[in-house]
This record gives sequence, structure tokens and C-alpha cells, in this order.
Amino acid sequence: MKTFARLVLGLVILDAAVAAPTLAPINYDSETYDATLEDRDNLYNYENIPIDQAEIEIATVIPSGNRELLTPPPPPEEAQEEEGEEESTPRLIDGSSPQEPEFTGVLGPHTNEDFPTCLLCTCISTTVYCDDHELDAIPPLPKNTAYFYSRFNRIKKINRNDFASLNDLRRIDMTSNLISEIDEDAFRKLPQLRELVLRDNKIRQLPELPTTLTFIDISNNRLGRKGIKQEAFKDMYDLHHLYLTDNNLDHIPLPLPENLRALHLQNNNILEMHEDTFCNVKNLTYIRKALEDIRLDGNPINLSKTPQAYMCLPRLPIGSLV
Repeated sequence: MKTFARLVLGLVILDAAVAAPTLAPINYDSETYDATLEDRDNLYNYENIPIDQAEIEIATVIPSGNRELLTPPPPPEEAQEEEGEEESTPRLIDGSSPQEPEFTGVLGPHTNEDFPTCLLCTCISTTVYCDDHELDAIPPLPKNTAYFYSRFNRIKKINRNDFASLNDLRRIDMTSNLISEIDEDAFRKLPQLRELVLRDNKIRQLPELPTTLTFIDISNNRLGRKGIKQEAFKDMYDLHHLYLTDNNLDHIPLPLPENLRALHLQNNNILEMHEDTFCNVKNLTYIRKALEDIRLDGNPINLSKTPQAYMCLPRLPIGSLV
């Protein structure tokens, strides 16, 4: 049986071999492969081919059609005018012109030393930090400045133009400088000013202040009898904190705003107090609820001599009772 199967398989293979097409002999042209190694180096050498015998020309082909690829140059007269304008008004990197000071650029206006304020100080959004830079004058500030800090410097005077046109300025903190003089109009025309901190300076007299203030700290200065104008705080209806510690005041500045919450006058020379300093003697039912923090310690005044002066207060002032 195995012999029969092998016989059938052999016949099938023989049949397939007879039916296959006859392959034509492949004739290789030996001349193509007779090149030596030296001829192979010269085969790709194009240096000696004459230009007129080159079969392929390499060039830049101009696209067909009548389309204009380049904008025609301007007439000579216009070109001269443009060059004249460029020479007469050179532009900075940020697009501003040296002849136009209103464009302050990215780094803010320049100081007297031609140095950008926001490179000398640190500007973050609408806040300018100039702390501890040994400044002897307030640098020009960007017009959108809302918060200005210039603590621990050597500034001696605040000029009327230092904060001019800063309509968004809300806080000024110039703690620990050498300020002894402030121009009368230095703060008055600031419509949004809320907080003024001038502690640790040499100020002898305050200028007129805006009525928008809510926080005032002028502690550790040299304010005396005439250092604060009469009724200086009368119209400051939103004033909440008034700190005047460590000065040479001999009286409490009156009248005080109704919404005042904290009054610090410690370490002054206050000698006396009247019954109507805080309360309304004509109205015994009057209660001053807001004023909860009064500091008079460190003054030569004896608080026990005027007990009627505290009847309307939620808390007694801190100070000497003997």
C-alpha cells in the first residue's frame, strides 16, 4: 500500500515539472562589469566634465505666469521721506519714542540716572517695592501704581510731584527713612489713597491729608504742638486706625472721626483730657461703640481725674491712673 502511494506522488511531481514554462537564459553583458577599482573612482568624478557637454542643467526655474512675486519698490521721493522720518524719530525696542515721555515702556519710567524704575525696584502687577535700596529720592512710578513700598531708605523729602497723577494709588509705606519735610500738596490730590504709613522718620509737621484715608501710622516721629493741623481728621469718615505713638504731642487731636476704632498715643507728652474728648456730655445716652482701643500709656496724664470722659466708651483707655 505504501508503495502505491509513493508511485502516485511521483507521478504528480513529474506532471508538474513538465507543465512548468521554460526559462530563457539570462545573458549578462560582461563589458559593464569589467571596470577596475581605478575606473570606479573616476566613474563619479564630475569635475572634468565640460559645461557645454553636461546633459543635465541645474538652475532655478521661474514659475510660469504673469504673477508679481515681489512688491515694487516705492518711488525715490517716498523712500527718501520714509528714511527722513526714521532718522528724525528713532524708536525703542518697545515701540516708544525718546521724544514721547508718556510711553513708559515695560520697565516703567526712568529715574534721574536714566535707569528704569522697575529694574531698580521690583514691580509686581500694580505694586512697586523699593525697600532697602539706599534711595535718597522717590523714583518716578508707573501710572497704574496702587501700592508703593519704599522702606529702609535715605529719603529726606517728599515733593509735591512725587505722586502726581497717580490716581490709583491706595497705599504708601515709607517706614524708616530720613523724612523731615513734606510738601503741602504731596498727598492731597490722591483720590484713592487709603493707607499712609510714615513711621520711624523725622517728620515735624503733617501736610493736608486726603479725607479718603482709613489707616494712618505716623509713629516715632517729631510731631509737636503745631505738628498736626486743627481738625485734621474731622472729615475722615472712614478712618479706622490712627497711630501717633512716640511723638511730642501735648494734646489729643480733636475732633476724632465717629468710626475710629483704634487710637494709639502712647509715649507722648499729653497732660490733660476734657470730658467731651470722646463723649457727648449733652447726651448721656450716647455710646461710642466703635472706639475700643485707646492707648495713652507713657504720657504724664492721670486718667483717674476725668472719669466722665470714658462713660460712653465700651472699654477704658490704657494709661496711668495715678
